[in-house]
Amino acid sequence: MNSPATSMGRPGTFGPVVKALLLANVAIFAAQALGWDAVLTRLFALWPAYTPEVARYGGVLVAVPQFELWQVLTYGFLHGGMTHIFFNMFAIWMFGSQIELAWGSRRFATYYFVSVIGAGIVQLIVVTFFSTAITPTVGASGGVFGILLAYGMMFPNRTIMLLIPPIPIKAKWFVLIYGGIELVLGVTGTANGVAHFAHLGGMLFGFLLLMYWSMRFRGQ
Repeated sequence: MNSPATSMGRPGTFGPVVKALLLANVAIFAAQALGWDAVLTRLFALWPAYTPEVARYGGVLVAVPQFELWQVLTYGFLHGGMTHIFFNMFAIWMFGSQIELAWGSRRFATYYFVSVIGAGIVQLIVVTFFSTAITPTVGASGGVFGILLAYGMMFPNRTIMLLIPPIPIKAKWFVLIYGGIELVLGVTGTANGVAHFAHLGGMLFGFLLLMYWSMRFRGQ
């Protein structure tokens, strides 16, 4: 997430799921910073499927990290730098804590991890079939974008104060504009190194889960 914002409403308290997510992400980032980044990235980042087991780099054959099924979840606990993890954790706290307070911890945890896994699936399809680069995807942004979508749908008229630029905007417009920007950047290939389709995948799967819950509630 690259466009920080703060809610002008009172942020929720630390729910147990939000607290666990913050602690887990920070602990794993600390392990990355303390020298475990290469190992953790090789095993737990999201790698494209169907890559060769070895490739020649600089005249030397090297092992290529391989896709494993668990990576569609574990990639969401790795981050590429201090800015990356800061804004993701800020959004989980600021918006996720309010959603957990409204939904309860179990439903919020389900929603968050569906968004992360859905984002991973979409990103996996894109990098496997529409890219030749063998690069990993990391970060909780898929879950964060799912949270932003839920927040915008639950509190559409709540005002959010953007930090960059510092202007107020209603949550519903923030989500729509941000989602549109991600779509344009993803399709045009702008801002390489940012997993735009993972962000959109988090929103998509989050939306589908919200629709499923809504239909099941109406059917009761």
